[in-house]
Amino acid sequence: MDHRTVVSAIEAGISESLNRPVTGLTDDTRLFEDLHLDSTTSLELLMAMEDTFGLLVDPDTLDMDDFRTVGSFAAFVLRELQASPAGEERA
Repeated sequence: MDHRTVVSAIEAGISESLNRPVTGLTDDTRLFEDLHLDSTTSLELLMAMEDTFGLLVDPDTLDMDDFRTVGSFAAFVLRELQASPAGEERA
């Protein structure tokens, strides 16, 4: 799994959560300030990543720094993929 694939999935997840198309995200795009995600839409985004990549995210591993930007969230998803049995199968 590569970074660009994860960012594309994040775009799709955010578009679905916000009920509007979201494109052209960069690693520096801020999830809360620029895209106006809130706690509900960020949870929906996390669930979309779980569905898309077969992740099972432990809530205890969540850190708000992982949700600061598209890049930090993509890095979080990639770390979770590497750490999970599903991620190992897909690697």
